[in-house]
Amino acid sequence: MAQENIQEKLLSKSKNSQLETFGKTLTFFCIAIIVFVVAMIFFFVAKKGLSTFFVDKINPFSFFFGTSWQPTELGPDGKPMVGALPMITGSLIVTILSAILATPFAIGAAVFMTEISPNRGAKILQPVIELLVGIPSVVYGFIGLTVVVPTIRNIFGGTGFGILSGVFVLFVMILPTVTSMTVDAMKAVPSHYKEASLGLGATRWQTIYRVLLRAAMPGILTAVVFGMARAFGEALAIQMVVGNAAIMPTGLTSPAATLTSVLTQGIGNTIMGTVQNNVLWSLALILLLMSLVFNIGMRTIAKKGSL
Repeated sequence: MAQENIQEKLLSKSKNSQLETFGKTLTFFCIAIIVFVVAMIFFFVAKKGLSTFFVDKINPFSFFFGTSWQPTELGPDGKPMVGALPMITGSLIVTILSAILATPFAIGAAVFMTEISPNRGAKILQPVIELLVGIPSVVYGFIGLTVVVPTIRNIFGGTGFGILSGVFVLFVMILPTVTSMTVDAMKAVPSHYKEASLGLGATRWQTIYRVLLRAAMPGILTAVVFGMARAFGEALAIQMVVGNAAIMPTGLTSPAATLTSVLTQGIGNTIMGTVQNNVLWSLALILLLMSLVFNIGMRTIAKKGSL
């Protein structure tokens, strides 16, 4: 009897193994839900976005390279004039310029917080960065509307609304994100890199520039791409300062439009299923694909850095 009881205990599942099985099942279920939701989002947006080309018979070439955005008016071909090139150009310009402007400041702040004065950086700069991350987009847009736009109007003339105003607002918005990720990349550099450089007679600045920054470069590039992804998808703040003129930008101070600003303005004023509504979904599909491109870029850079 004793041997049979011992055999039954060995063959029966323990409480820990049952909990482990339950945990694995729950984890798989949660992951499956996430994958399903993401797949449905892609399917829904793609279905609505592609209706512009397969249902409404809009020429893809005229959509992506056309410069006239007037969905309620018909062009020479009898189709609505829905050239999305001005919005695509405006989104790319404000994203690239804001990233170029934010990168030196982010690297400088990260070097100060990790190498120059870590204690003071942790006490002063870290709370400031965390505060900037938590500020809502509408607050940034309101500050840009009341401070940035009048300043640019007084310096450069014009209305003050345009790409330059959007660049400054997005620069402030993505700066804390890029800075935080750059700090993490700098801290992830092994300490013996620095010790070896200093041991060979290099100065502190030579070590920072030639060793630490180069070793952290994959992480820094990932931070920049992540900041660009956020800038490209920002809607409310950029809508308040860019001018919302769906025309090809002729200068940094001229009013322009982005994909997100046109979407937020027009999606509530169209009827579901119409051409005017479908072309907005096509703009949303472009945004979704660009987000995918940014994510692939970040994963590629991180993978190369790990090697």
